[in-house]
Amino acid sequence: MSRLILLVLVAGVLAACGNRSAQFSAPRNLENACALERERPAYFAAMRATERRWGTPLPVQMAIIHAESRFIGDARTPVRWQLGVIPMGRQSSALGYSQALDGTWEEYVQEVGVRRASRTNIRDATDFVGWYTNKTLERNGVPLHDARNQYLAYHDGHAGFRRGTYNAKPWLIGVADRVASRAAMYDQQLRACGRR
Repeated sequence: MSRLILLVLVAGVLAACGNRSAQFSAPRNLENACALERERPAYFAAMRATERRWGTPLPVQMAIIHAESRFIGDARTPVRWQLGVIPMGRQSSALGYSQALDGTWEEYVQEVGVRRASRTNIRDATDFVGWYTNKTLERNGVPLHDARNQYLAYHDGHAGFRRGTYNAKPWLIGVADRVASRAAMYDQQLRACGRR
């Protein structure tokens, strides 16, 4: 009898792990905003709520989240290894859809007053993106629709953006250009399928 109980427990744990990974997995088609909306309507409800609250255009939110996590809810930075075998911790504290760092997330939670917010919750993550892009507008004058410069400030922080730290990172400028292109593509797609 104890083997049967053990087997049921193991099956339950494996099923829970499978459901968790499915819950946080990337959508099937990240290249088509309309298909993405059909597959994950909750994402779009969250992004539309953020657009109403903070004014950050939905395609800009989508492009930033795509660049940060590919819409994987529990995304984390890779583990650093010493000598190829000794784990030395993660590259940063970034977590979730928005890849918000611990300190920045804590600032958001305190300022907005959302104590139970989670970086692995799409509604909280998109709200964070809206809050952060508004801080970029306030602190650096970057318009909310300027996906390229919003992303540069998102990646390098407000002070780093002001100092132009991204200029020493050609790879980051390339990513920011792709974020701008993706935001424009998502906007066109959503207009074509009547969702904008």
